Amino acid sequence: MDLNTIWFFLLGLLLIGYAILDGFDLGVGALHLFSKGDTERRTLLNSIGPVWDGNEVWLVTAGGALFAAFPHAYATAFSGYYLAFMLLLFALIFRAVAIEFRSKEQMGWWRKAWDIAFSVASIVASILFGVAVGNLIVGLPIDGQMIYRGSFFDLLSPYALLVGVFNLSMFMMHGSIYLYLKTEGDLQAKAKRWIYKTFSAFVILYVFTTIFTLRAYPSMITNFEHFWWAWIVAALNALAIANIPRALHLGLPFRAFLSSCCTIAALVFLFGIGVFPNMIISSESAANNLTIYNAASSQETLKIMLIMAIMGLPFVAAYTTAIYWVFRGKVKIDRFSY
Repeated sequence: MDLNTIWFFLLGLLLIGYAILDGFDLGVGALHLFSKGDTERRTLLNSIGPVWDGNEVWLVTAGGALFAAFPHAYATAFSGYYLAFMLLLFALIFRAVAIEFRSKEQMGWWRKAWDIAFSVASIVASILFGVAVGNLIVGLPIDGQMIYRGSFFDLLSPYALLVGVFNLSMFMMHGSIYLYLKTEGDLQAKAKRWIYKTFSAFVILYVFTTIFTLRAYPSMITNFEHFWWAWIVAALNALAIANIPRALHLGLPFRAFLSSCCTIAALVFLFGIGVFPNMIISSESAANNLTIYNAASSQETLKIMLIMAIMGLPFVAAYTTAIYWVFRGKVKIDRFSY
């Protein structure tokens, strides 16, 4: 395994960490308006309040890794997704501001406005992440100079939007399971109902999206011939999905949450295997694809960055672990709460 491949999988590991951790953040935000009353909505905010900013560290780290290891892919992606990235950035900003500002004033209209902003921003961000993945599968109009030749609306193909809605359903399921772990009483019972509803939507969209992908883009399983163990991951993914309602039925919500985490990790992994060794697929010509070789930095840069990653990643993991350990347990509303 050469340095280019190592960095491809390191980048995938960072994206898996972000998808799992910020996935339930975004899911909680998407569910926010389904809660009733000020206390319930404050409880939802406080379930993610201590951890949401730490979760986004994984996205920042992934962006930095992409810039350092695959600068050509970074440049092409940010030019092609420019308006989409700006929309995503505004959504993430509004989520952060809403969490901090929502309970600063007592007026009903003030809190309602921030509730709507928080929920809409979470939904938009979740869909945009999925749309980005869908376009990486479909391919972008990239020319021989690695320049994107499309428009913002070219990114909104039916398949990309399907993957976007599927991603939203996955994050909402993930978030509802997280809420079931962090709440109690009536709100916990409500969260359990959300789990079954979002799980049903997720399974339907999972089956439909998988069938659509295999029929329209069979190249996504071409690499399975070389990486035969990817079929094992696909099978384990199906078992993880099936274990979610089973674990809930047995009264084991933490196992259901772990199964949801494994589901997300497996889907990101299978996507990576499907596009490997490409970073960005060109819809104009396979010769224009940005791969882990023609989009990469020099070997010396990759080597130095790998040393830095080996030293830095344990700190990110340790910080994340410490935060979740400190704020473990059920959410309690007090004078220091959001």
